[in-house]
Amino acid sequence: MTRPATPPQAAARHNTVNLTPDQVRRMEESRLKAKAIRQQQQQQRQTTQPQKLSQSTSTSRYPVSTAGQKRPHADITQPQTQDATPNVRDARNAIASMSADTDIRAARKFQKFVEYDFSKMTDTKGGFMTVEDDPHNKALNAPDAAEKPANMTLKEWERQQLQKRLRDRREGPYEPGLSVLDKREITKKCRECGSLEIDWQWDELLKCQVCHTCKDKHPDKYSLLTKTEAKEDYLLTDPELRDPNLLPHLEKANPHKSTWMPMMLYLRFQVEDYAFSPRKWGSPEALDDEFERRVKEGRERKEKRFKNKLDELKRRTRVEAYRRGKKGGGGGFGDTIGDGRHIHEWGRSVLNESTGMTKRRCEECGMEVEEMEL
Repeated sequence: MTRPATPPQAAARHNTVNLTPDQVRRMEESRLKAKAIRQQQQQQRQTTQPQKLSQSTSTSRYPVSTAGQKRPHADITQPQTQDATPNVRDARNAIASMSADTDIRAARKFQKFVEYDFSKMTDTKGGFMTVEDDPHNKALNAPDAAEKPANMTLKEWERQQLQKRLRDRREGPYEPGLSVLDKREITKKCRECGSLEIDWQWDELLKCQVCHTCKDKHPDKYSLLTKTEAKEDYLLTDPELRDPNLLPHLEKANPHKSTWMPMMLYLRFQVEDYAFSPRKWGSPEALDDEFERRVKEGRERKEKRFKNKLDELKRRTRVEAYRRGKKGGGGGFGDTIGDGRHIHEWGRSVLNESTGMTKRRCEECGMEVEEMEL
């Protein structure tokens, strides 16, 4: 059997389609109508083309191309004159137009952003009350010590802050004067070395006359304790520490956070004198005994709280085991596990000396339970 060397002709393929005479007639009429419409459109385009060219000379010097027609080669290669419109394909025209355009256009993905004129916006202070809203409010008009006043220069404000620090520490020009004409009885001296150059801030606030040299030489007496250290180490109460006549103290800004309460500092020897006096504990040994007693009581309370929780847990477990036993799950607590696959065989009871309760152990699985006598 031989195969044809070339594919079958189109006529042969069309012969395979059986068309009726009526279908052939309609196809021929449709083809003639489409041809007539195309010819009519071409005639109308040729008549209107000269009018369009005269109107579009300001935009382009080339004629509007029609479907199926190309521009002549002369239109592309013809040199341009000064009066002629420049070629639209010349890249230099685009650069010139870009340089002439001074408006900055946003990118396409940023066109939905809203632009604000900050010179026309007003500051609402975040919704808080200001001096402008209520000028008669004393709380709003109160001057801030850490903020420079508006009618003062920076140099004057720094000088004022320095004077305030020297005044608080009683140093520099604010230090009390010394005179040889003063009587020896009223002259304040250091309690350690007898020097006249004492720390006047400690003398005024802590009622202690001591110089700076002796403070560094005897840190075991003149070191400062915080309120927490005084309460934990010497077992003092808050009312005692807040009484300035009983225990004078210094106040400093909290180093952890400036908005917290100020830090209260106490002299060590003053705290020890009061704690070891008959008014409080009496002696260092009595303070140690009181400390040990409180530690022991705290440990006992903790153990008692733990035993109460353990007993409550065991009671709840016994009740749950009793409920399961009444439903058919087995006998007493620990007799049956699950659906009866394993039955515990408990040994003899053993007393646990640490807890004071008896313990039983299963000989097969090793489970241990504690029993409490009710």
